[in-house]
Amino acid sequence: MANEQHSGFGRRGFLAGVGGFVGASGIGAPGTAAADTPHKGPRPTDFHGSRHLLVPELLLLPDGPARGRAVLVDGGKFRAVGPAEQLIAAHRDLRPVRLDGHLLMPGFVDAHHHLTQSFGKAQSFGQPSEIFKTVWEPLEHALDEESAYVSAKLAALEALRGGFTTVADAGTRAPVDVRALAKGTEEAGIRCVLGKIVSSGSGGPEHLGRWEGHPLIHPSLAIAVPEDASADVIRKTADLCAEAGAVLQVHVNEHLASVERSLKSTGRRPLEYLHHIGALGPHTLGAHATLLTPSETRLLADSGAAISYNPVASAWKGNGVAHATLLAAMGVRFGMGTDGTRGDGFRMIDAGETAQRLAYGMAAGDSVCGAGRTWLEHATSGSADALGLGGVTGEIAAGKAADFLVVNLEVPELTPSYDLRWELVRLANRDQIAAVVVGGKLRLWHGWPTDWDGPALVARAAKLGPEVVRRAKLQRVEPV
Repeated sequence: MANEQHSGFGRRGFLAGVGGFVGASGIGAPGTAAADTPHKGPRPTDFHGSRHLLVPELLLLPDGPARGRAVLVDGGKFRAVGPAEQLIAAHRDLRPVRLDGHLLMPGFVDAHHHLTQSFGKAQSFGQPSEIFKTVWEPLEHALDEESAYVSAKLAALEALRGGFTTVADAGTRAPVDVRALAKGTEEAGIRCVLGKIVSSGSGGPEHLGRWEGHPLIHPSLAIAVPEDASADVIRKTADLCAEAGAVLQVHVNEHLASVERSLKSTGRRPLEYLHHIGALGPHTLGAHATLLTPSETRLLADSGAAISYNPVASAWKGNGVAHATLLAAMGVRFGMGTDGTRGDGFRMIDAGETAQRLAYGMAAGDSVCGAGRTWLEHATSGSADALGLGGVTGEIAAGKAADFLVVNLEVPELTPSYDLRWELVRLANRDQIAAVVVGGKLRLWHGWPTDWDGPALVARAAKLGPEVVRRAKLQRVEPV
């Protein structure tokens, strides 16, 4: 792979000699009329239809960026990934789509989101760390069907604009049917792991069965925090998720106050308590885990449970930073999440690497802090695995869903280029994302939907959001 790595672009080199084709929006065989009308870069029409043979400048594979590769997309999935010349020869019925100067990479996967908190993000700025009682609960309780739907669709649009092709909602406290959230995300065109809070012990089987087989909605069950439910309910919910192949989402060890509440009520820290009652396993997805003891980290590794590392949440409202590089070294499964802070995949992975460097790397003299590849991997395939979707999405491989981004490489920020994975983490921006594709369908083109009115939604949310905030009567601590 070393000779195929992105060590300086030579951006037209390999394309000039692949299969003898040159071209415009798509590429024709030698001598066709397409060669007479040159066009720079991809166009939306390149992604119309259900079958595509895409030939990017670079393809981000699990082993790193590679040149001279192509992907066959058919029926919403990657059907073949391999050398461009071979795929072009094997599929002469298809017109190859050349993506000159562009990277084709997996979409980011947000392992922890709150879709019904869109209207209150800016209300959390400058507040004490544990704000769910003063901001999030009042905000979500003030939502109705319409505002919950608009909030979820707005969050989905922001996520797509930031390069996320999958989001995991950790459960809403809004007094609405979660169908409103499903409607918003489905209309936006994003893949959603849809959590339902079942702290009362009811509704779990119905929720899991309701979305079975849905192409974009993947059901999940949630307990907001361990102290919200009885040990019996948590254990039965965990067993139900394990049986159904779904994940149990639960906030663990996020704030000092929550750790102390757990110690006082159960005699154990939150993660230790989940293990003690038999609810910690490969089906468990713990959010945040910023305050782990060494023994709790060992419990995670031994149990196979996963964690969502949410670096921006730590910066905005946290008591600590999850030691993600240690989790990786100990073989703990972890993805990365926004926690509803900002839906921007490139800024998330930048924050992920920066937080590790500031919290742990500098003190240890660790100048690498996982390198670029760690954060790209855990924001894509690692997150998909943490959500139980490792067999569905998260990487460019035959049989996986065609959830991908087309990223412009011909920008000042990435010129010259020497190590693309590092550069994507530290230098790339969401304005470089030309196309967002989910399930083989073009969802966004240069930041806006292609088949529904994104600006109209933004205008609707701008009017509705302040009304919800007024109804919520949030209890903010105003800085002096």
